[in-house]
Amino acid sequence: MERAKKIIRISILGIIVNLILVAFKAVVGFVTNSIAIVLDAVNNLSDALSSIITIVGAKISAKRPDKKHPFGHGRVEYFSSIIIAIIVLAAGLTSLKESFEKVINPEMAEYSITSLVIIIVAVFVKFFFGRYVRAQGKKLNSGSLVASGTDALSDAVLSFSTFVGALVSFFWHISLEGYLGLVISLVIIKTAIEILRETVDHLIGVRADKKLTTKIKKAISSNENVLGVYDLAVHNYGPNKIIASAHIQLDDNLNVRDVHRLTRRIEVDIYNKFGIILTLGVYASNDTGEFKEMRNYIFDLAKKYKNIIEIHGFYVDEEFKEVSFDLIFNFDEEKPEKCVEEIKKTLKQKYPDFNFSIILDADISD
Repeated sequence: MERAKKIIRISILGIIVNLILVAFKAVVGFVTNSIAIVLDAVNNLSDALSSIITIVGAKISAKRPDKKHPFGHGRVEYFSSIIIAIIVLAAGLTSLKESFEKVINPEMAEYSITSLVIIIVAVFVKFFFGRYVRAQGKKLNSGSLVASGTDALSDAVLSFSTFVGALVSFFWHISLEGYLGLVISLVIIKTAIEILRETVDHLIGVRADKKLTTKIKKAISSNENVLGVYDLAVHNYGPNKIIASAHIQLDDNLNVRDVHRLTRRIEVDIYNKFGIILTLGVYASNDTGEFKEMRNYIFDLAKKYKNIIEIHGFYVDEEFKEVSFDLIFNFDEEKPEKCVEEIKKTLKQKYPDFNFSIILDADISD
């Protein structure tokens, strides 16, 4: 809840700053007949609207989980970022059209010292405010704030290019308005596409951050009796809601009480360290003694397939003559099912008394 309040406060500040800039730039743009400055003002207006959307998104995402949405409403922030990106994209496309017309039919802008001062002040305001918002967005893990801050920094660069164009017009009476407008428009469009692509990636589901998964696996492996950590999946239900699952390999001689105490201790430890709700499954291990030779043979067989990157969960059920393990192929393998059938056939020939159960696992984390 405190996180949402901070996001809202920063967004309200963004609305105020942008509306002030809109007022000054609009006046300067119309007085000087500068399409570049008018477009800059329109861009600031879209930023103010983006801040309003960020506020609405933060309020909704902070709502407590309910029966219909048991994982909370955190992903609403991603939709906020998409809406912001669409608004920025629309502003960029509109600017592109207006600027192209100015290139075809150029008009000389008439700048004054006062207008030049206003433009350069706007550059500094946007630059420092953009850095502040983006830093706060990263600190609060808010995609909307990071998007707004990045957009503000782009605006600062664009406003500076407008200032340079104004200086050229003021001293040498050369009109660069249309061309500057085109540059501004293309940068705005590029920023919108980048925000949109990154946000959609999060909604589709991206590979978990390698640094995070490495830390989680290291924390789990540090516990006594854990022989390996596999199948770590990290699910993001919003910037502040992460749920994970994994399998740990344990000796099959441990009793249920020992397994319960161990897995519970690990889950609590991961929550305290990372704020992640972790669910653990267990692979029993008996790959020593009489089954060691079989295990080694299977691992050597897998090496013949260049796209197999991991084998885990090896277990032999003596009573039912069942051997099971999981295989992970990299994403270059086009026919993993065919490879699995080949491996099964080879193993059946080598060990005719056993049946083999091979599960195809996904390469979801490093």
